[in-house]
Amino acid sequence: MTGFGAHRQPLLNQQQTVALVYVELRSINSRFLDLVFRTPDEARFAESQIREQIAKRVSRGKIECRIHIQRGADIEQAQETDKHQDIAQNFHVGVLSELKHFEAYIQAQFPGAAALSVKDVLSWPGVIRQEDIGSEALQEAILQALHVALDALLASRQSEGDLMRQVIMKNLEAMAAIVAHIEVKLPEIIQAYQDKLTEKLLSVLNGIDQQGRVVSKEETVERIKQEVVMYGVRIDVAEEINRLKAHFDAVRSALAKGGPVGKRLDFLMQELQRESNTLGAKSVSQETSDASMELKLLVEQIREQVQNLE
Repeated sequence: MTGFGAHRQPLLNQQQTVALVYVELRSINSRFLDLVFRTPDEARFAESQIREQIAKRVSRGKIECRIHIQRGADIEQAQETDKHQDIAQNFHVGVLSELKHFEAYIQAQFPGAAALSVKDVLSWPGVIRQEDIGSEALQEAILQALHVALDALLASRQSEGDLMRQVIMKNLEAMAAIVAHIEVKLPEIIQAYQDKLTEKLLSVLNGIDQQGRVVSKEETVERIKQEVVMYGVRIDVAEEINRLKAHFDAVRSALAKGGPVGKRLDFLMQELQRESNTLGAKSVSQETSDASMELKLLVEQIREQVQNLE
């Protein structure tokens, strides 16, 4: 299931915000839980706990977890109170000096090399002074942000799940209507098949098959046996219809119960597909053959949705 959740958590030191920890979660459809991390090196130690917390609340989906940590001059730099602050104190002058010498050397060796941009300078490791953040405080801030982001992610997935549920129920009721129609028509279908079978058997008993060919007594007996066996196999679809109806009830119950139902519904779709195939294999009329085909198409449409559900 797709979803999005994010939260920015301030990291305090002596009542002062020394950093902002931003956690972003994005999920896309997947049959299994697959976690992908995009985190800075200083936050990698928390990945195992992040994985554990996500797995407690999510069982399906490919989830990308992004963590960004803003510090020092990046925090509230635009506020009026900071306008007249000495900007130089936010930088390591020694690193800036080294970077300037590096640039001069490279340009001397490669006269066509472009000058460093402001972005290049600011992104250079060690240029901006960063207050040391304890791993324990950082981990706490990450987990707090993660908790809020997870709530938002699950809320967005719930909204999508509600829409999927409506689609599944619509297709399920269409399947139930097809089965109900076949169940009502079954006596008529059976009678038509019995009449056709009776006509065939009478022809065989008269020693002439449907192509007008004379058949022997042994062939007659064998033909009757075959037709009786086929009649017994094909005419009894009550069991398949009852199982289809039972599976419909199981799907409704699972959707009404809520919670992680994806795997259970996936299993029920396999059972519905099996019964629909059997109904088609036992078909003695075009009507039941068409019904079987429609059922299989609807099951496949539901299965596509189910594989995205948690």
